[in-house]
Amino acid sequence: MPSLIGTDIAANYRVHQISQSDVGMEMVMEISATVNPLTNAKLEEALFWLTTPHGTGDGTTQTDNAYTVAAVGTADGSAIDWTTWTNDPVYVRVQGTTAFTDANMAANTDCTASTVAVFKPAL
Repeated sequence: MPSLIGTDIAANYRVHQISQSDVGMEMVMEISATVNPLTNAKLEEALFWLTTPHGTGDGTTQTDNAYTVAAVGTADGSAIDWTTWTNDPVYVRVQGTTAFTDANMAANTDCTASTVAVFKPAL
């Protein structure tokens, strides 16, 4: 086997960074209700808000793009029982091309979303 010293492979060996390939950008977002409790209907509204473009723009350049929801879950991986749920946050993994910046989500959904982690391609 040839030596890998001085190659890109060796330069990146054990270099850890937040990185994601193939999907543009992924984010983990925390969804919480602005008024207790978080309900299934409120979560559905928040997910709808995240998956539709909105904000200022010409129809193609909105300030917030639509995201694709890749996963919905809880901090400990337990199932959501809406009969006993309080205001524990729900975590959503979304895929898109821009950072989440919209401040109007709470006014339109009774939920807030905060970005917990961002994974984007290393260039």
